[in-house]
Amino acid sequence: MAASFSYATVTEEDLAGINRQLEQQDTLEVIKWAYDQWGEGLIYACSFGAEGMVLIDMISKVKADAKVIFLDTHLHFKETYDLIEEVKQRYPQLRIELIQPDLSLEEQAKQYGDQLWVHHPDQCCRLRKIIPLHKALTGAAAWLSGLRREQSPTRAHVQFVNLDHKFQSIKVCPLIHWTWEEVWLYIKSFNLPYNPLHDQDYPSIGCEPCTLPVKGEGDSRAGRWAHANKIECGLHSP
Repeated sequence: MAASFSYATVTEEDLAGINRQLEQQDTLEVIKWAYDQWGEGLIYACSFGAEGMVLIDMISKVKADAKVIFLDTHLHFKETYDLIEEVKQRYPQLRIELIQPDLSLEEQAKQYGDQLWVHHPDQCCRLRKIIPLHKALTGAAAWLSGLRREQSPTRAHVQFVNLDHKFQSIKVCPLIHWTWEEVWLYIKSFNLPYNPLHDQDYPSIGCEPCTLPVKGEGDSRAGRWAHANKIECGLHSP
């Protein structure tokens, strides 16, 4: 399917008009619009968090054999890997691929020192997430993300359709207006699988060494990189 616009051709003014139109649509219609635009050229980069379960279920209703990628840093919780296998069983047509970094953890330690995520977390994220996503998006026209405005101040102004200069792509975020409560209402209503760590005070789940449980109200990403002055891995920052 030929895309009607691309990163190279669309302008910020064009996107403003598109986003005004999409404000009138519901989430499923935004997803349908995205697949109508790019078809096989659209990839969903999924972290398999709570928002990811919602998007996977909705995407499967629009394109049962959609391309889904997961950035396998080799540092994720066992529960996350178990969930991926459960999702594969529930949605057998989805083409789920685990994207690997160039360096094993042993090779990374030899080049950059042990536990890079402790003494240089930005570099660790670059090697194990940002560079692999760059490669995975090569040749793709656009990608889907489960970002919500409510998640953190750094995400408060994300639009449905965004120019992604870091990856020279277009990023589509169908869940921008969803609240945390709405995410869980959908999960429970459709009996979707989810990471059991969410029941243990982990609202946001990333790599095991860099994710802590969060008690009480507040920023849902407060448990990420709690040992460092950092709240984003870099995938969604300029």
